[in-house]
Amino acid sequence: MDFQIIKQPSPGVIKMLESRVLIRDFFAEKTFDTIGLVQGKLTEMFVAADIAEKASGVDALEIKGICPQHFTMIAIFGDTAAVTEAMDRIKAQLGRG
Repeated sequence: MDFQIIKQPSPGVIKMLESRVLIRDFFAEKTFDTIGLVQGKLTEMFVAADIAEKASGVDALEIKGICPQHFTMIAIFGDTAAVTEAMDRIKAQLGRG
């Protein structure tokens, strides 16, 4: 699994993510200052999203891959502390990091 955190994402990054999520109104309704990106196998992404949302006050969204049926990445949105906590929990529970 690969992990990255983007603090204070640029408008261009936000637009890139907007084009790859299914929940179009998410970006209009939510506020966040940090994005955590987690990439791995499909089963890991479902488990990682569940861990993240249970760990702290974050939202986890699937990021579409090349075709709509294929995704191997999630984005975790929230404040810096919450995203960091969620990412740490994913790493600890899935044995990575």
